[in-house]
Amino acid sequence: MATNNDVHSEILELLLAKVESDRFPSVTQMDMIEKILRDEDVEDYAEILMDKVRNDTYPSLDLLRRLLNFA
Repeated sequence: MATNNDVHSEILELLLAKVESDRFPSVTQMDMIEKILRDEDVEDYAEILMDKVRNDTYPSLDLLRRLLNFA
C-alpha cells in the first residue's frame, strides 16, 4: 500500500513533468503544484519556471509573478 508521502511525490512529479514539457503550462496544474509544494520542493519548481522565463522572449506575466512569490 502506498503511503501519503509516496502519493504526494508521484503526483508532484507528474505535475512538474507536465509543466516542464508544456510550452504554455496549465494555470490549473501550476495552482495544484503550489498547493502541495513542500519546502524541499520549491527549488525544483522554481527552476522549471525560471527555465521557461529564460527561454522565452516575452515571458508570461503569470510565470514571473509566481517566481516573485518565491523571492
